[in-house]
Amino acid sequence: MATVDELAVGDEPGTWEALGFAVEGDVCMLGDVRIRLAGERSASAAGGGDGRKGLVGWSLRGAGEGDLDGLPTERSEQPAPDPAPAHPNGVTAIDHVVAISPDLDRTVAALQAAGLDLRRIREEPTPAGAPRQAFFRLGAVILEAVQAPPEAIERSGGADGPSFFWGLALVSEDLEATVAGLGPDRVGEIRPAVQPGRRIATLRRAAGLSVPVALITPRSDA
Repeated sequence: MATVDELAVGDEPGTWEALGFAVEGDVCMLGDVRIRLAGERSASAAGGGDGRKGLVGWSLRGAGEGDLDGLPTERSEQPAPDPAPAHPNGVTAIDHVVAISPDLDRTVAALQAAGLDLRRIREEPTPAGAPRQAFFRLGAVILEAVQAPPEAIERSGGADGPSFFWGLALVSEDLEATVAGLGPDRVGEIRPAVQPGRRIATLRRAAGLSVPVALITPRSDA
């Protein structure tokens, strides 16, 4: 099974530390996944040095590499590390990575060809307006590939455009404590998640991250 080794994020390490994440150098460990915080460089084994913000690339074990339908990917030969302990803010791991595609069938085919494990396609709209989603299992992490709504495709120049990384959902074992510690200026209220029985809260822009981040309760199968 393909698994995630590293995600490259164009944020400064201090921004994540200010939110209660433990960071060593430019690495924040979430479960057994490295978040490489490259700041203005946006440079790592999984990202380029062009100063981009947000989630700019990843490295995978047991999968192809290159441009996977727009998702910058490198192959990793590093063994999986032991899972890191909970962060001071209570976050323990990555639940899922979100990518957006103007042509979900095309993206699914490219990811399957690279060795990613497709588990299911959800043919129902989300509260945010996405008409379809595909879910890939990458060890403990889920990749959620989302079909962009028609109006978003039109704004971005059409369905021939690439897919792109969008955001992260991070697990908190005690979501109330995590949200209380961050405060209402940096995180929204807890609400029911799309997944039955789970709850979620979204970091606000005031939190200072360049990548959209949600905090979510653990999966029942975790």
